[in-house]
Amino acid sequence: MKKSVRALRMERHHKRAQQQTKLSLVSLMDIFTILVFFLIVNSSTVQVLDVNKNIDLPKAKQQALAEEALVLLVSETNLILQGQLIAQMSELDSSKTEVFAPLAKALATHADAIEPVDDMRPLTIMADGKIAYQRLKKIMQTSQQAGFGDLSLAVEQVAQSGGEL
Repeated sequence: MKKSVRALRMERHHKRAQQQTKLSLVSLMDIFTILVFFLIVNSSTVQVLDVNKNIDLPKAKQQALAEEALVLLVSETNLILQGQLIAQMSELDSSKTEVFAPLAKALATHADAIEPVDDMRPLTIMADGKIAYQRLKKIMQTSQQAGFGDLSLAVEQVAQSGGEL
């Protein structure tokens, strides 16, 4: 017996409906790839500096993002550049010259590795908020003489209240 056109069409339709559907992973992988790139790009906008427990950073409400630079840690007792002890603060205080030689020597060893911008190399100073101005001034002058004139002082960001701009 010959089947009608309608019967053949319904038969084909039922066969298609009974088949297992296939899951296309290509579009799913595209979505995850885009998500991974998004997370990688957005995770690099924040830079966190390791803070020594002995240092109490000054507070600031607004600040620019920190850039990659040498980090000079200034505590009440030590002067540390990139994790290496440079000198004791008592040596800095006893130095009579405006340029502190041990710091200038340590900065000179790192100067070749850092590309200068407008003849100045960047340096981030993480100093305790209670450091005397005379000490900080001597450190900054030494850094300037060594070619590290693009100085940044690390601060701890304080959350702004909702009403301020």
